[in-house]
Amino acid sequence: MNSLERVSSFIKSYIPDDEGILGEIYTEAVACGVPVMRPETRELLKTQLLLKNCVNVLEIGTAVGYSAMFMKKYLPENAHITTLEINPERVADARRNFARVYGDKDSGITLLEGDAYELIKTLPADSFDFVFMDAAKAQYMSYLTELYRVVKVGALIFTDNVLQEGEILESHFTVNKRNRTIHDRMREFLRYITTDERLESSILSVADGVALSLVVRK
Repeated sequence: MNSLERVSSFIKSYIPDDEGILGEIYTEAVACGVPVMRPETRELLKTQLLLKNCVNVLEIGTAVGYSAMFMKKYLPENAHITTLEINPERVADARRNFARVYGDKDSGITLLEGDAYELIKTLPADSFDFVFMDAAKAQYMSYLTELYRVVKVGALIFTDNVLQEGEILESHFTVNKRNRTIHDRMREFLRYITTDERLESSILSVADGVALSLVVRK
């Protein structure tokens, strides 16, 4: 184990596991190979939500619903999450998990099924003050072009997995051919968010990489 791995292991030792049903859902997702937030990412996400005191959150990539329910814990009681998922099996899993956690109570979460790029076009303008993006990595750039319309000035766009397990550091020609499109588009996305005058962005080496982009103008 190298020094970076030791640091990561040390940090994770201070991160508590989820309790109850939400913890079960996380464990099940990991066991089934479903992509869910890493512990370090969810801790950063938690603090950003608390700092922003958001009331209208957009999530791109529901998966099994874990991240939406995790975020809901750190939002005001009147807050609402709209979450988008294209995979019908994941949609069904997420709906079952919402029922496991909330039962018949109003969860404050609306799940929309379909292509996120198209669904974002149907959402009201200037309505979201926080976006959590954790979906098809090659589409991040496309999603962002549509997000400008639906977010408020001052909104925070939290983008996960921007370092692609370190592969983003490699040149185009050393990356496996099947991963080159994702690699190139992610590099384009990172260049864009760090140069677009509408955003103030930071790229952090938390877990598999996080980008925090504050919308400063539209």
